[in-house]
Amino acid sequence: MHAPATTARRLWALSATPRFLRTSAAVTVVALAVGVVSGGAVRLTGSGLGCSDWPTCTATSIVAPLQFHAWVEFGNRLVNVVLTIGIVLVALASLRRRPRRSDLAWLSWGLVAGVFAEIVLGGLTVLNKLAPPFVMAHFLLAMVLVVDAAVLYQRCRRPDGAPGRRLVPRGHVLAGRAMLAWTFVVVTLGTVVTSTGPHAGAPGVPRFHFSLHTVAQLHGTSVELLLALTVATMWSMHRARVPQDVLRRAEVLLVVLVAQAAVGYTQYFTGDPVALVAVHLTGATVLVVAMVFFNLGLYAYDPVARDQTVQVGVTGARELARI
Repeated sequence: MHAPATTARRLWALSATPRFLRTSAAVTVVALAVGVVSGGAVRLTGSGLGCSDWPTCTATSIVAPLQFHAWVEFGNRLVNVVLTIGIVLVALASLRRRPRRSDLAWLSWGLVAGVFAEIVLGGLTVLNKLAPPFVMAHFLLAMVLVVDAAVLYQRCRRPDGAPGRRLVPRGHVLAGRAMLAWTFVVVTLGTVVTSTGPHAGAPGVPRFHFSLHTVAQLHGTSVELLLALTVATMWSMHRARVPQDVLRRAEVLLVVLVAQAAVGYTQYFTGDPVALVAVHLTGATVLVVAMVFFNLGLYAYDPVARDQTVQVGVTGARELARI
């Protein structure tokens, strides 16, 4: 008879443990990636206006009518509802965590602010009939949320109060930051290509009046520059004999980048088939996560002795500013 109450108390106590928040953050990274792919599926199936209104599906109904496009769009909304609830729970867990860490709380509540901004932006995207600037902003904000969740997960893995120790020369850190910044240039140009190409999300949706060939070439060139910067950085790291863990993350990043470039070029030369566009969209998310993990892996955080006094909140804020 008392089993449900006992289970609830145990779960409540578990939510204050570092392990609970770390696991929740890992799930959040995956869930956000699923949300990105789900949103891409809406566009690629031409279901972007399957629900013509917001926050309801139609002017007269909250739930979608029994139509394919309507339920694809409505299904994506349901995915986002579940994702929002999960992110709010993660943020609450960051406040419950003992010991409390301000850096984890800021990152968690940043996710809450971001996901509610995504809800509003998604509504504006529908009300503006999938106008390209709104679609681009919707996707790019999703990428920012993925980065936030990835940083949160990595920080959850750090020992409390551990001081940062750089594993590579400062020049490699600067190169890593440059690679991260250029990745967002690459992703942004990719959204311009998408907003110029054939997969508008619904019939009659306006497109950018750019030459698809020109913007695709510009996006491809940006990818080539990122690839060159990555290879040059890896070569320099190898010569500097940086730790194997750092090189391993760089190798993973390079594999993802090469695979993404291969899919992109195949997609271009085969006329943008839907299946390859979906793979390319997924690859963009994986690339962003791999780039963030590579950058965060340039530092190590060694556990401190129990009797050592540590200003966790101040240390966390300083490290967050560095990243």
